[in-house]
Amino acid sequence: MTRIELAKKGIITDEVKRVAQAEGLTPEQLSQDIASGFSTIPININHKIDPIGVGRNMRTKINANIGTSKDKISIDDEMEKLAVLIKYGADAVMDLSTGGPIRELRAMMLEKSTIAVGTVPIYQAAVQTAAMKGSISKMTADELFEVIEEHGASGVDFVTVHSGLTMKAVERLKKQGRILDIVSRGGSLLLEWMVYNERENPLYEQFDRLIAIAKKYDMTLSLGDGMRPGCLADATDRTQLEELLTLGELRDIAVENDVQVIIEGPGHVPLNQVELNVKIQKEICKGAPFYVLGPLVTDIGMGYDHITAAIGGAVAGAAGADFLCYVTPAEHIRLPNLDDVREGVIVSKLAAHAADIAKGIKGAMDADIKMARCRKALDWNGQISHSLNPDKVRQWRAEVPPAETEVCSMCGEFCAIRTVERALKKK
Repeated sequence: MTRIELAKKGIITDEVKRVAQAEGLTPEQLSQDIASGFSTIPININHKIDPIGVGRNMRTKINANIGTSKDKISIDDEMEKLAVLIKYGADAVMDLSTGGPIRELRAMMLEKSTIAVGTVPIYQAAVQTAAMKGSISKMTADELFEVIEEHGASGVDFVTVHSGLTMKAVERLKKQGRILDIVSRGGSLLLEWMVYNERENPLYEQFDRLIAIAKKYDMTLSLGDGMRPGCLADATDRTQLEELLTLGELRDIAVENDVQVIIEGPGHVPLNQVELNVKIQKEICKGAPFYVLGPLVTDIGMGYDHITAAIGGAVAGAAGADFLCYVTPAEHIRLPNLDDVREGVIVSKLAAHAADIAKGIKGAMDADIKMARCRKALDWNGQISHSLNPDKVRQWRAEVPPAETEVCSMCGEFCAIRTVERALKKK
């Protein structure tokens, strides 16, 4: 039985108990939320990892993307990135590989990862079809579903499937016009297939087939936003909402058929529209976990898009988004390297943490209080240990050492904390 089936029958598993304890919830509450589609525990029956929960009343989780391209193929590099993103606290990882030995990389990632692993199966289907037939347009629906089945059987915990990108949504896109039509790679591949074949999206038309595969492996469906806005000017438009309405309908079908589901969201969104987007998704998709890419709140942050995404992610998380997809400094420029991955994870963790404090998640502010007490005591070892990147803090402090060890080299003898403490003691 799937986790939703078990929850609907009132069976509380050890997995649910562990997640509930970690999140400060009762197992009964979490089990009911899983049954209702408000929360998920995205783990394939063929993948043995510690469980995490994504959804209502739980910590905001983050995902980190890695993977090869035709321009850069190195399994060793990707395994290093995997180790780094796990070290710095990512809750999940997605393999977005489109070059080299894709199967071997996925198998190694599933073997070595201690966190949930996600994929976008159409990437592999597109690469295979292009190699054998010359164009994605020649792919058959059966070939796409065979790849999805392969990913489920291999142990993938959640898959992004752009099932809401329908012919109706494509027509809406044509009529409306955008500055950037589609920036989703998976969405663009499906659109190409649909236009050249003059056929409906098989991931929508044969959604029951997708449900059957997901149910077989208790694999979570992450319903992708192929029509997400790729620039601020296109945000929250009719094309985006057309797809979201379809995703809401598909969410109902999935939960009714005992399959866990997550809804993916934008994208590039002006800061004043971020909360609105979360509230619209939660209403249309009946409280399903919401997974956002950023969102990026400006289009001009090249080289700093991890920051523009963190700003949007913090606001989205505070408004109710459950899962943040990290963005690295290399976004829009190149394949991220090891340092990019590290920075992307840390900045995304900060956004998620800020959101959890705003949402009042139990225990969210504990680490901040510990940090504040260490600063009050001028305890530098304590401050370093409570930071998200102790190595960086330690290195920077050593680069410009203070003359007096208990202060920092910026304020030195005029340290505000020490000055006030000394003055108050005289009283």
